[in-house]
Formats: sequence, structure tokens, C-alpha cells
Amino acid sequence: MVKVKICGLMNREAILTAVDAGTDFIGFVFAQSKRQVTKEKAAELAKYIPPNVKKVGVFVNEKLEVIQDIAREVGLDYIQLHGDESPAFCKEIGLPVIKAFHVASKEDLDNVASYECDYYLLDSPAGKYRGGNGEKFDWSITKEQDFLNKKILLAGGLHAENVEEAIQEVNPTGVDVSSGVETDSVKDLDKIRAFILAAKKGERNGII
Repeated sequence: MVKVKICGLMNREAILTAVDAGTDFIGFVFAQSKRQVTKEKAAELAKYIPPNVKKVGVFVNEKLEVIQDIAREVGLDYIQLHGDESPAFCKEIGLPVIKAFHVASKEDLDNVASYECDYYLLDSPAGKYRGGNGEKFDWSITKEQDFLNKKILLAGGLHAENVEEAIQEVNPTGVDVSSGVETDSVKDLDKIRAFILAAKKGERNGII
């Protein structure tokens, strides 16, 4: 079953919409970003997320103690690392880890195997911030790799109109979206619903 992660949520309405539409993960961005939230804000918003939807905290080259403090206060289920964190650092977190890899060429995927994580997020090359750039990478690169038995989350340039194609081409465990469900840099409730519906439809089409 293809999982869906809606990232960069900053208000109650967007969270309730994503939950109601069937998202599997909700991401809070704690790294520098236009979608950044404070620990206190995330803890308040987390109250609207039921136990079956997993809370993810997104960090970039953050100190271990800061990550663990925020995870405790917010009740995070997963830690997503979007920086230059080492395999050893990932093991120190003490919570399930999603490690992001920025993909510009097939060589960028060579070090995926050195990480032991719960999910491996393949994203487009980093822009001003690590992630949320709204650009896709060449999905065909993934076909030359033998890591697809790992839990792959696909990100980068996804939206309701192309997520079905992405699922069928890459066959990921899940898909991750942020800017693809925004209008004028603000989460769009209709786009959130449409994305989740399309992703779940792509999953069914893939099975058929």
C-alpha cells in the first residue's frame, strides 16, 4: 500500500484536511524554511493528529539533543534528516529515521546502502533550502539501482497530476509532497485532497 506524506503543514485546517483525506504521515519542518514551525506550535498542532497518522519532524544538520528535545515535546514518530548526517548519527537518534538523499545523477544514490534507516527519501537536488523546491528529478535513475527492496519515499516536484505516473514508474513505498499542494506558497486544501486521492488511485492502478 502506497503511503502518503504531506509535509510543511502549519495550521489546523490543513492538518484536519490531510487526515480526513487519508494521509499516512504529516511533516513538521523545524529546519530553516518558509514552512518552519516552532516546537511550541508543532506541539499544539500535533493534538489534531490521530495515532494512526505518524508525525514526522524535518531537520537539517541539527544537534542531536535539539532533535531529541523537540521529538519528546511534540511526540514525533519519525525523524527526517535532510542534511549531511552520517549513518552513525542516524543510529543515535533513538527514533525511526527517514534519511533524505538529493538526486541529480545515479552516483548520488551510491551511498544509500550505507545507511540503516526506516525510510529512504529520494528528493530533487537541494536549492536554497534542503527540500520543498517543487522540482522533480529523473525518475529513470532509480531503475538502475538495486535498492528498491528498501523503503523508498519519492519526493520532488510531485503534484496531483503526476503522482500516479511517479508511483507506477518508481514503485516507491510512499510519496512525499509539500510545494505541490500549495497555491502562492500556502497549503491549498483542495490540492491536498486531490493529491492524496491521486496517489491512492495510482497505487490501485499499479496493482492492476
